[in-house]
Amino acid sequence: MSGRSTARRTVLKGAALAGAAGLGVAACSTESKVGHAQVPTPTAPVDLGAAEEVPVGGVRLYREQRLVVHCPAEGRYRAFSAQCTHAGCVLDKVEGTEGNCPCHGSRFDVTTGTALRGPATVPLPEVPVRVRDGKLVAGPEA
Repeated sequence: MSGRSTARRTVLKGAALAGAAGLGVAACSTESKVGHAQVPTPTAPVDLGAAEEVPVGGVRLYREQRLVVHCPAEGRYRAFSAQCTHAGCVLDKVEGTEGNCPCHGSRFDVTTGTALRGPATVPLPEVPVRVRDGKLVAGPEA
């Protein structure tokens, strides 16, 4: 009888481990469209500070606000969520025009939001942005 209960315990442990592994794979699924945050873009206007802090032709990452802003021409700005569309991590750095996700290595063109390297395949969502009294304001009603 001892042999049967040992075999049964081994099977049950194996089933439990397989279930846990399945949850881990699901948590890192490439099916995600907006990552883990409930809302990857601001739900209220966000003051980002002086517009001049984003140079013409340049990009600035606002990590705390989960936004990245590009200035393609004098007085024009484009903003995108800085939250990776694969697993929801916030981009950790911008090199040139490429934003890097530290979690799984996805890369994005932060001037267009386009996913350049996976596992992310969905672009970063664009966020309305405008200049108000010399400051950048992003989000709804911006």
